[in-house]
Amino acid sequence: MPLPTSASSLPELHAWTMRFIVSVIEVWAGRRQPAQLISWCHRVIYMELLRASGSQKEIGKIKSIHQSEPLDGICESTALIRYGDRLRAVVIRFEGVDGRWLCTALKMV
Repeated sequence: MPLPTSASSLPELHAWTMRFIVSVIEVWAGRRQPAQLISWCHRVIYMELLRASGSQKEIGKIKSIHQSEPLDGICESTALIRYGDRLRAVVIRFEGVDGRWLCTALKMV
């Protein structure tokens, strides 16, 4: 059974979020294999990444990241990503599980 982990025992949140989002953007652009993110994602999110791999024609550029921690070990983030002249929002939820941040929700809107 997965064990919840306090944020104080997890990697620094902003740097972790940036690293995760860059990796997801690269998967969406077909430049990174989704398997590289398997230990960072819930299995449902991983399956969504598999389906979306290569779905973007270019690598997006992160414009900003906003985060909140509604509870210890829970992070909700919104990232603005620029694709050419378009901005897209990506919403992400991370939960501290078994000593690591685990992505449990990921949606581009």
